[in-house]
Amino acid sequence: MIPGFRFRNIVLTMATYAIGDIQGCYDEFMRLLEKIGFTDNDQLWLAGDLVNRGPGSLEVLRFVKALGTRAHTVLGNHDLHLLAVHHGTAFGKRKDTLTPILEAPDRHELMHWLQQQPLLVDSKALGYVMTHAGIPPLWTLKQAKSRAAEVEQVLRSTLADEYFRHMYGNQPDTWRERVEGWDRLRLITNYLTRMRFVSPSGKLDFSANGGLESQPQGYYPWYELPREKAIKRVQLFGHWAALGDTGRDDVIALDTGCVWGNRLTAIRLEDRVGFSCDCAGHLNI
Repeated sequence: MIPGFRFRNIVLTMATYAIGDIQGCYDEFMRLLEKIGFTDNDQLWLAGDLVNRGPGSLEVLRFVKALGTRAHTVLGNHDLHLLAVHHGTAFGKRKDTLTPILEAPDRHELMHWLQQQPLLVDSKALGYVMTHAGIPPLWTLKQAKSRAAEVEQVLRSTLADEYFRHMYGNQPDTWRERVEGWDRLRLITNYLTRMRFVSPSGKLDFSANGGLESQPQGYYPWYELPREKAIKRVQLFGHWAALGDTGRDDVIALDTGCVWGNRLTAIRLEDRVGFSCDCAGHLNI
C-alpha cells in the first residue's frame, strides 16, 4: 500500500485518474487501466515522462494521443529529450529506447502532438495542479503558470529548434527575475521537469537523484520549503521515483518506479483512492 492513498474498490460513473511516469511501460499501463476499470467517460492526468527506458514508448504515445481531450499530460524531461533528438539538436543516449518512435511512419504526427503538450495542468474545480517535477517554493501558482507558458509558447513556435539547442545544462541554477533569453527558459524548464532538492534561496541541486537519504547539505526536498503564498491546490508530480511518499496531504508523488521494477500507480482525484500494478522493470542493463 502507498502511504497517503486509500485503496478501495468503488465505482464512479465518471472519474479522473492521475498516473505517474510511464516511461514506455505500455503493458503495465494497460494493466493498470484495466484494473481501475477505465471507461470512455473517464479522464487521465499523466505526470510526464511518457517515454524512454521501457520497451513500449511508441505504443504509449499512440494510445495517449488517441484519447484526445480525455488525456491531460505534462511534458517531462524524457519527453523533452525525445523532442530534442527528433529535432536533430541532441544525440540519443545509450539506455534510450526511442528508436521505434524515430523510425515510425507516424513519427512527425506524434512529435507534433507531443510538442503541443503543456508543462503545467491546473484545475480549480478539481483542486489539483500537476507538473512533472513540482513547483519551486519561491513561485506562486500564478507565476508558475505564467513561466510555464513562456516555454510552451516557444515550443509551439518556429523557435523550437533553437530552444532545444539551448535546453540542456545546469546553469543558471537559481531563479532571478532578471534572467533572460535562453538561460531563463532553460531554468524554468529545469525547475518544472528536473527539480528534486532545492536550497532556501531556490538553488537547484542536480547531483542527488536518490531518495531522502541522498539529501545534500543545505538543500531540502522542494516541497518542504516554506512558500510566501500558499498554492491552493493539491500538487501532483512525478520524476522522483526514489522518493516514496511525501508525508503530506497537499503534495502527492506519483512516480512509483515502474520502469525500475516497482509499481505503476494511479490516484482517483475525486476521492484520492489509489490503484497500482506491479511492473517487470526494464532498467537491468
